[in-house]
Amino acid sequence: MMHRSLPRDRYGVFATLTGLYVMQAIPIYLFGAAIPVILRERGVDLATIGSMALLFLPWVLKFLWAPYVDRWKPSFLGPRKGWIIPSQILICGLIFWMAFLDPATSLFQIFIIACAISFLAATQDIATDGYAVELLEEKERPLGNGIQGGSVAIGVILGGTVTLVLYEHLGWTASIMIAGSAGLFFLLPVFFIADKSAHLTVHDQEQVTKASIISFLKRPEARYVLYLVLAYRLSEGFIKAMEQTFMKDQGLSLSTIGYVSGGSAAVVGLAGSILGAFLVRKMTAAPFLLLLAFIRTLVFTGFALAAHFNVTDPVILVGLSVANTFVRYMEIVGIFNLCMQVCHKHQAGTDFTILSCANLFVYMCGSMMSGFIADGYGYGILFTFATILSFVGVLQAYHFIRHKRYATLTESPV
Repeated sequence: MMHRSLPRDRYGVFATLTGLYVMQAIPIYLFGAAIPVILRERGVDLATIGSMALLFLPWVLKFLWAPYVDRWKPSFLGPRKGWIIPSQILICGLIFWMAFLDPATSLFQIFIIACAISFLAATQDIATDGYAVELLEEKERPLGNGIQGGSVAIGVILGGTVTLVLYEHLGWTASIMIAGSAGLFFLLPVFFIADKSAHLTVHDQEQVTKASIISFLKRPEARYVLYLVLAYRLSEGFIKAMEQTFMKDQGLSLSTIGYVSGGSAAVVGLAGSILGAFLVRKMTAAPFLLLLAFIRTLVFTGFALAAHFNVTDPVILVGLSVANTFVRYMEIVGIFNLCMQVCHKHQAGTDFTILSCANLFVYMCGSMMSGFIADGYGYGILFTFATILSFVGVLQAYHFIRHKRYATLTESPV
């Protein structure tokens, strides 16, 4: 196992990162997976539930205020922890407040609270990603990136699946209170790990005050990875956004789709993150992404063939969905690892945020376009188009490996 070579004192770092990313994922999937279902059960109309997607806008736009999170270093608790700890306490406090509101009659108040939570969580994520870049040594990054991906899977379970199960048995107030309490529990390890950015030299501190989006764009290797992320991730939204509706239209029951996209997807995602962390360390990020882009293209080809030939076999459809989830979580590990390599220590939060926002933005663009293509031309054309875009990602990853920029990225700028 790759973690056996790590010094004993580094286990606290990984425990901290696990807590950070799990506590971040809980509110995301609370609002992204559990609360929409609860609102529907309470009789809220679909149009209102659909508007909850606006809650993710701060996650797309957070790069705009990321430089200020890097520049302003709270003296209390530490430069990174001074953002992370107060933000999480406020998030959990707002969740507790929401627990005592009736979701059927206080929907506007819940939406305002959710907007505040989303903004706080997105801001906290900037500091958390900068914290991760600063804490992790280069050889530790694959494991750290695996933790990031695996924490998303745990967030699906805790924020989404567990909350829904608890709601069914305990009701709204108790289930939401437990979700908020879980957020506080995973914050505890953060108090026991030093804030590395608190020990910057005077020169480094002066450089931090200059953190900006322009500074990121001035670096050729940063621009190149930004371009790779945009090209590589473009195809995924086209498949993922229509995956569940495709399975429904092919005859799968809602319960089957729920099991595949919920609990089992979380388990598969966690396994994919673990394997991804292992392979990235063995292969390095770019060759790993090349291999994964090729496998992803084969999976997308399977979706296209299933649509063109009107496949209704549940085993095939579920197999394609599970394979897509597995590959996607492995891919997150590789992408995050590559992104960390171009993050400068003077503005780690800003650099990583720009790349993660680009990743989310291009995914959302594909998701929004997918419905129009599927509605106008059918699933077969949509999935074929996504397969072609995925193959472009293969070519882009291959070109990246052969490009001289790849050699410069083997040496971390931090």
